[in-house]
Amino acid sequence: MARSEHHQSSVIGGLAGIARLLMMLVAGILAAHAQTYTVIHSFSGAEGAYPDAGLTMDKAGNFYGTASFGGTADMGTVFKLAHAGSGWTVLPLYSFANDGDGANPLAPVTIGPDGSLFGTTIGYYDDQGTLFNLRPLPTRPPTPLTPWTLKVLTTFTGQNGDQPVYGRLIFDSAGNLYGTTQFGGSYQFFGVVYEASPYGNGWQENVLYSFVLPTNGPLSGVVMDPAGNLFGTTGDGSAIFELSPSGSGWVGTILHTFGGRGDGFLAYGGLVRDTAGNLYGATSDGSPGNGGVVYELSPYGDSWTYQIIYRLVGSQGPFGELTLDAAGNLYGLAKGDGSYDAGLLFELTPSNGSWIFTDLHDFHTESFPYGNVTIDADGNLWGTASAGGAYGKGAIWEVTP
Repeated sequence: MARSEHHQSSVIGGLAGIARLLMMLVAGILAAHAQTYTVIHSFSGAEGAYPDAGLTMDKAGNFYGTASFGGTADMGTVFKLAHAGSGWTVLPLYSFANDGDGANPLAPVTIGPDGSLFGTTIGYYDDQGTLFNLRPLPTRPPTPLTPWTLKVLTTFTGQNGDQPVYGRLIFDSAGNLYGTTQFGGSYQFFGVVYEASPYGNGWQENVLYSFVLPTNGPLSGVVMDPAGNLFGTTGDGSAIFELSPSGSGWVGTILHTFGGRGDGFLAYGGLVRDTAGNLYGATSDGSPGNGGVVYELSPYGDSWTYQIIYRLVGSQGPFGELTLDAAGNLYGLAKGDGSYDAGLLFELTPSNGSWIFTDLHDFHTESFPYGNVTIDADGNLWGTASAGGAYGKGAIWEVTP
């Protein structure tokens, strides 16, 4: 072969190799961003409008949620997203009317030990809120659209709490229920952590702890460790706290106070706990770009170590709690971050002592996700957007790997 032919062949072979390398790189990039985003339902108002909370999944794979407005009185609904053949349908389970039942639910519902739903509303005449239980009729309803039966377990009046906001309720192994309010309590303005327990044919609520400055009240719920200690965050006061049972009362301890710019601020979202006892959460502000931070709080002897694992960039970070999968990956929703400042779905993957950030979806047509991410049995991600959609009143979405 002549030198020119050999040189030409080498060049072609080299170009082919580069092309193969580029194809491999592009394939890797596409594989990393191969998620499919699908709008499952756009809220029109009758079944709900402006969902501010995430979804709760039952054992059959159906989802339940709340919308802060809409329904027959435009004061909010509880809805069910149920399988319908190869698709899904949204069934309104209850429409709030502010007629002794409350109004404007902002928090997700919790499925109780008996399969019924428990939740809170922020409004009740003078906007102090309710704690409710919602269950289907004891006999087969005439139609799937027949409303469920709601029972108010507690009406918040100030001393026993005032305005439960985004907090998810939790149960302990004995069937007691725990939640928070933003205001109220012994000091009226700084919020409470409360317990509600079955009592006779009803429920009895007891305030476990009343907050006082400089912490302010919690906007999110609490998590419990195996020893029965409760952990949560305060809102504008931006602190992480622990409540420990002690004799006939509870002792409150501040585990970390957020330092503001660069350290996190406005801890609207709650905490998630892993099997090693580490706590993870996010703030809606406090990063250099106002996008909030994701943090880890780890037990260290008799104290705790706080570290930021990622700083988000955008106009507003997460309002809801993070979601932890079985592999230790974290998922979250930033309300105002992303390419359009309309929301961001992200994943954080642990890797050799650090975390790898993946942008799973930038919200645009559907916007401003306040709540949490829910993971189904197939690893698909589900959630809500509080605005946008076909009717401008929010949507339910799914992201598949």
